[in-house]
Amino acid sequence: MKIHQLIKFTPILKEKIWGGKKLTTILHKVSNKEAIGESWEISDVKNEVSVVSNGGLKGATLTSLISDYKSDLMGVKVYNHFRDNFPLLIKFIDAKEALSIQLHPNDALAKQRHNSFGKTEMWYVMQADEKANLIAGFNKQISPKEYVDHLKNKTLTTVLNFDEVKKGDVYFIPSGRVHSIGAGVMLAEIQQTSDVTYRIYDWDRQDSKGVSRELHTEDALDAIDFSVKNPYKTDYSKRQNTVSEVVTCPYFTTNILPIEGSVALNHSQKDSFVIYMCVEGCVEFQYKNQIEKLQIGETILVPNCINHLTITSKETSVLLEVYIQ
Repeated sequence: MKIHQLIKFTPILKEKIWGGKKLTTILHKVSNKEAIGESWEISDVKNEVSVVSNGGLKGATLTSLISDYKSDLMGVKVYNHFRDNFPLLIKFIDAKEALSIQLHPNDALAKQRHNSFGKTEMWYVMQADEKANLIAGFNKQISPKEYVDHLKNKTLTTVLNFDEVKKGDVYFIPSGRVHSIGAGVMLAEIQQTSDVTYRIYDWDRQDSKGVSRELHTEDALDAIDFSVKNPYKTDYSKRQNTVSEVVTCPYFTTNILPIEGSVALNHSQKDSFVIYMCVEGCVEFQYKNQIEKLQIGETILVPNCINHLTITSKETSVLLEVYIQ
């Protein structure tokens, strides 16, 4: 059974203590909630599974699509490896306040402790307020004992790497790397399908009832990567109407496609689904007689069996292209 359509999903919106209004005001998400921190665009997380919002498959869940279409949706190699589990979680994030300082376990630890995938992820900054920053990694080599001392003395931030960011900046966050999205940053996030986070410091923040969020001090200790990298920001190049690689790792490849006019794409060499996230402007996807509009803050899934499509934009637009090699 073949799948014959490009697929859009209903976003799953998440209220967060640190969330804001940019996902509704800039990315046009529909919600009357005050603090939307995350929009889960494509999710196979348990009890948070995406539902198709367009075409003949409208109302179907991502889980049922995988069950029905298998490698036609996923790709032969991807389906054989992940079976009925979709391997990526795709999000847009708005941090009105800084997120907790956190990290994620690798595959082995996550499997052992949580029966989950680990979490390697990447960020593409879509908008940043003046002087907004984020944390990625350590700014100097420290030992686990020194780390614990800094945690106890509330001096952890003195050994972390803060980067001021702007639109278009990219950060690759492998499992184990300490990180935090700073206040005033809105970004696209591509990650392994996992909702396991080890929170190590939450800025002494409390909710409206005076309750602090749980910290995962012990779990985090043997999950942290203490290595130092300089710089942490990912360098990449981009050319108009050309697909250029930004990040590649065993879990996903992300390319960038700045587009104005029309581009014909051929995915026949890929053995994977392809995801497009619109991070600037507005485009139209055409596959046979199907046309799907994608504006900033929207995401579309191209099944593995759809190889040829055309993307058109009347303005300068930017897409992220994501798949598994």
